[in-house]
Amino acid sequence: MDFNEKLKKYADIINSELEKYVRREECPEKILNDSMEYSLISSAKRLRPILMISSYQLFQDDYEKVFPFAIAMEMIHNFSLIHDDLPALDNDDIRHGKPTNHKKFGEVTAILAGDALLNGAYQVISQDILNTSDDNELKKKIRVFNEITHGTDRMIAGEYVDTEFEGQEISNEYLEYMHNNKTGALIKASVRIGAILADSSDQDLDILTSYAEKIGLAFQIKDDILSEIGDEKILGKPVGNDREKNKVTFVTKYGLDKAKEILEKITAEATLIIDKYGANGEFLKELALYIKNREK
Repeated sequence: MDFNEKLKKYADIINSELEKYVRREECPEKILNDSMEYSLISSAKRLRPILMISSYQLFQDDYEKVFPFAIAMEMIHNFSLIHDDLPALDNDDIRHGKPTNHKKFGEVTAILAGDALLNGAYQVISQDILNTSDDNELKKKIRVFNEITHGTDRMIAGEYVDTEFEGQEISNEYLEYMHNNKTGALIKASVRIGAILADSSDQDLDILTSYAEKIGLAFQIKDDILSEIGDEKILGKPVGNDREKNKVTFVTKYGLDKAKEILEKITAEATLIIDKYGANGEFLKELALYIKNREK
């Protein structure tokens, strides 16, 4: 199975698992449930749950154990996207080639749909924890729950920095801090969670954390580049929004060519880190290159 086939296989697995948590019954809050489904069941890349599964598979084969946490992570990610698109934040009209949640369902419903997805993530995790009787497994899952809440906290912090300093000059350190948290925190948490659930050593966890930090920053730099020169039809959202809103990005800070150079350097560092795992780490290595080369 080549990289693209494996990527699709994992995405299909996650999509199938997500379907189990969609609420389609007739009830007074049906429109709210439809709003949650609209964002959750989309054409998204499912990168975070795929990273979680992949880091787990470096050490163990039975990756089904990861599913509750992978689903929770995707719910949290989509909560963040719904809120990120709101008029009070980025005020975006299009995501994944279709109207953003608040454009489709209204601002109030979108806010509540984001809230419900965040809470839904904690419901999925807590139910899995309740079903765990083995003490060692329980400790691991509680530790993983802490990883998820910490990652969510850092993502929100990064989002704040992004909105608070919009239109202002910020230092290189603040720009990297913003990106490492806003985008990188949930990516790093996903990789770490897979490794922790698979009983990786502390040394392996440190190695994978370094890899995750690199690709998390690379992902956002690539987003900055695509926002400047991407193809709107492929990207599924307008190009040039960051510059129009005076957002500070790697492109506006360093220029397009320098941003590309930084992206190449960080990706090379990520692939070098993961080389330690040889053939077992090939998919994670390919994921780093996929992040650098993606068109959406």
